[in-house]
Amino acid sequence: MAHIPDGLLSAPVLVSGAVAAVVGVGLGLRRLDERLIPRAGILAAALFVGSLVAIPVGPTSVHVLLSGLMGLMLGVAAFPAVFVMLLLQALLFGFGGLTTLGVNTVNIALPGVAFAALLGPMIRRADNGRAALAGLLGALSVAGTGGLVALSLALSSSDYTPVASVLLATYAPLMIGEAFVTATIVAFLGRVRPAALQPAAS
Repeated sequence: MAHIPDGLLSAPVLVSGAVAAVVGVGLGLRRLDERLIPRAGILAAALFVGSLVAIPVGPTSVHVLLSGLMGLMLGVAAFPAVFVMLLLQALLFGFGGLTTLGVNTVNIALPGVAFAALLGPMIRRADNGRAALAGLLGALSVAGTGGLVALSLALSSSDYTPVASVLLATYAPLMIGEAFVTATIVAFLGRVRPAALQPAAS
């Protein structure tokens, strides 16, 4: 449940998420050059379609996030891409909510951008082991999103703390799947188009 619906989060969490999202989207738009726009559109579309396929896990459901891949290929420009995708899903399908749009944007985009900034240079330099590092990036990004979703719920109400703990555990299978998907895509791009793994603004 990376898409937190309306009515669950407290006002301070909503405001904090909105402010953080505005900062992230603003920075991302400043970095979004002409070469990066088509890439951002393709990745946002892939996330849009992929997140429509939700797999039930325990009390919730999970879907691919691709946030690590977006962070690697877009850098901070992943923020506006995720924001637009979430806005369209909220308006067209009722996924998530409009009041939680900022929180959901941060929860999905921030871990991918942060872990890509940490692991990206090693992934781009690596000849051997690139797929393993990319898999780690995918898994850590999912874990980060799960942690932020759980934290958002727990900070909103102590009543959500048990649910947040269970919710966090459901992200373990997704970490494995995300690691495989990210490793496969990055290994392929590393062979055929290494430049695609470099954000245009870097």
